[in-house]
Amino acid sequence: MGSLSIWHWLIVLVIVMMVFGTKKLRNMGSDLGGAVKGFKDGMKEGEAAPAAKDDPAAAKELRDSTTIDVQAKDASNHKQG
Repeated sequence: MGSLSIWHWLIVLVIVMMVFGTKKLRNMGSDLGGAVKGFKDGMKEGEAAPAAKDDPAAAKELRDSTTIDVQAKDASNHKQG
């Protein structure tokens, strides 16, 4: 009941591949990679916001990139209804 050897891990890997299939494992891997990338991008945006407080030009650029034009949104709603 000691630690598992490489052969034990290889057997587990083969069983997992037989149960799930390689396509499903590949999809899960790409989903996990996308989630990690999204998390890193979110962390970069979080770090950029405090820097914007000190620099008015950076604050304006950040505000412009995240602001929704309400007049354009209202105009599109009136066309539909």
